[in-house]
Amino acid sequence: MILEHLVQNWTVRKPLAHSRHGVVASQNRIAAAAGARVLAGGGNAVDAAAATSFALAAVEPWNCGLGGVGFMLIYLAREQRVQVVDFGPISPRRLDPADYPLTGGFTTDLFTWPTVKDDRNVHGPLAFAVPGHVDGIGLALERFGTRTFSEMLQPAIELAEQGIAVDWFLTLKAATMARELSRYASTRGVWLPHGMPPVTAPGAPLERLVLKGLAGTLRQLARGGRRDFYEGETARALLKDMTAVGGTISADDLKHYAARLVEPLEVDYRGARVALAGGLTAGPTLARTLRALGEVKFQAGGPHADAFLAYAQVLRDAYAERLQTMGDTSDARDPSSTTHFNVVDRDGNMVAVTQTLLSVFGSKVVLPQTGILMNNGIMWFDPRPGSPNSLAPDKRPLTNMCPVIVRRGEHPWFAIGASGGRKIMPAVFQITSFLIDHGMTLEDAFHQPRIDASGGDAVGVDPRLPGAVRNALAAKYPVSETELVVYPTNFACPSAVLRDPASGELQGITDVLSPWSGAVAAEY
Repeated sequence: MILEHLVQNWTVRKPLAHSRHGVVASQNRIAAAAGARVLAGGGNAVDAAAATSFALAAVEPWNCGLGGVGFMLIYLAREQRVQVVDFGPISPRRLDPADYPLTGGFTTDLFTWPTVKDDRNVHGPLAFAVPGHVDGIGLALERFGTRTFSEMLQPAIELAEQGIAVDWFLTLKAATMARELSRYASTRGVWLPHGMPPVTAPGAPLERLVLKGLAGTLRQLARGGRRDFYEGETARALLKDMTAVGGTISADDLKHYAARLVEPLEVDYRGARVALAGGLTAGPTLARTLRALGEVKFQAGGPHADAFLAYAQVLRDAYAERLQTMGDTSDARDPSSTTHFNVVDRDGNMVAVTQTLLSVFGSKVVLPQTGILMNNGIMWFDPRPGSPNSLAPDKRPLTNMCPVIVRRGEHPWFAIGASGGRKIMPAVFQITSFLIDHGMTLEDAFHQPRIDASGGDAVGVDPRLPGAVRNALAAKYPVSETELVVYPTNFACPSAVLRDPASGELQGITDVLSPWSGAVAAEY
């Protein structure tokens, strides 16, 4: 095999966080620290999740924020049950499929999709789905938290006022999307100062990028509450912004949006109870893979080649079914962006949250007055008519989000999830198997090389896997040796928290190659 471009063959490790009082694991360590402070102050896992979630809007805005959507799983220790908070996307009521004419061309990623005129479903105001983030996090806090909505917004307000440190990773994120960000004046004004990506000069104190308008919007939400975003002063400001940029989201869309509490999809797997978000997520596909994997017997001391062959087979089968019957619409033109974080508190409550703008920088449109970066959730729909996931008004699309909480008996064990579009579920699936089937520690499971088989013919293989594994996969499937690197995200970005069944110690860890990620222990 000729290796065309393998240049970042590093050995990198992330530390495991330990605590008796609680842990937050997030793609952004600053946001995780905000949640950990809530735990240290006596808040529960849902309180900490709310603080972390809103903090992410201020420090990781290209992945998620007030203009985004998501799903939350909550394990309630006192009730010994899991609850799902669905704050997923809904298309505007005024959406007209005729506004998204097909060009006759195609874009090729792992499979072929038709393109829409001007890429209207990918970027710009016609790509907006109704955002559910504020209502979803607020609903979870209202039903299951112990702190007020206003209190849990304070860390985000402080971070938004301070601005984001302009380090090399922020420069990389802005530079890789600079062409798209330059399309919209309000976005250029924030993300391309002086017409260029923000950069701090070598050796100089880090500059700060302030997200104009965001701190003020957060302060108004702290005064008005979660429904202010949909029916109050913030809603009126949003609608004014929508009119200014040409969006189709209406006052009725906002007023009638409501996050919902739903029951989880649960699967018994080798003595563990796996709780998932069902419906239009990757949860049903993960459930399918676990059921299929449950029929496989593994060699002891693995994972060995037999395990990775089984992973590849069940993932390929599951994605063939998913892409044919459910209509997943990932697209190489606009890389996916999402964030995932987890919380466990001293009482054993656990939270797993996946929240997203869909693509990196979402629709690429920053609303001019509120400073909210809007999602491009319309891209989740199939632009062709006649499929289960076709474009339509007031409709929920299929997404790739896959938060998971796993129990043994009625005791919480671990919460996990990832970002990375279609690559999310394969990452969560494999780490779940590492922990359950192979008895790995959380730290070892996160440093174990993986494969990716999320559609298409080739299986992506981490070249750090043993030769016996690589050879066995290559003998059965077309393979593509793909490094685990900082950019692009080739194997998804997972994070997890875990309660050690023997000692009761709480642990957390995050994606090894995510520069800003980290797990933070609550300290009293």
